[in-house]
Amino acid sequence: MGILRLGGGSRPAASGWGIRRLLALGLVIGLAAGVAVLDAAQPPTTAAQDGFVPMPDIPPEDQMPAAPLVAAAYAVVWAIAVGYLWTLWRRLGTVEAELADVARRIGERDGA
Repeated sequence: MGILRLGGGSRPAASGWGIRRLLALGLVIGLAAGVAVLDAAQPPTTAAQDGFVPMPDIPPEDQMPAAPLVAAAYAVVWAIAVGYLWTLWRRLGTVEAELADVARRIGERDGA
């Protein structure tokens, strides 16, 4: 049974820890326990998994050309950047036109 607030509602006054803090604490403890369980379930790493080990002979069907992928990635990023700048330019033009209209209306009102 909690104390009723005068401001409305029947929510009890918050005591020391509160429900949100308890939920947050439970979430943190649950996540920590889950990480500990998952870490214990991992197999031990071998020397090959500790770092990069180059393969001397890669079959041609397993090779992946990097240059076309990098060029495509740069093209996509530049297209997005240009598109964003174009939309900014259009919106700025609209705002400038609206400001010019407001300035004209204020000039007409003050002059009349």
